[in-house]
Amino acid sequence: MKKLILSAVALLLLSASCRTLTSTTSIKSYDAFILGNNQHGAFSVKLKNVSANDLELWRAPIEGGQHSPLTVKPNETVKVSVEKNTALKIENKNKEQATVELFVKGDTGLSMGYKN
Repeated sequence: MKKLILSAVALLLLSASCRTLTSTTSIKSYDAFILGNNQHGAFSVKLKNVSANDLELWRAPIEGGQHSPLTVKPNETVKVSVEKNTALKIENKNKEQATVELFVKGDTGLSMGYKN
């Protein structure tokens, strides 16, 4: 019985860890990082701007367009909920490279890439 309980706890912890993603991501000047530009479920992102300049966040449905702009100041942390089949676009409109710390929960089967 003890082994069964330990196995169930281990499986629960493993499944919980598979639904999170942690990353420190650099974004070149005048470039954008796109998280989730593919078919996927809803997810949330806790993002910290560890750069010296403001960054712009947008929600971008995979069928086109973008909405809900948000400016993230240096050293500011925000939490963003992203709908099913919608990407999170992180824009760096500055001369200097930007860096963000990301903690993603929910569907983590997300495409990741850059777009200038």
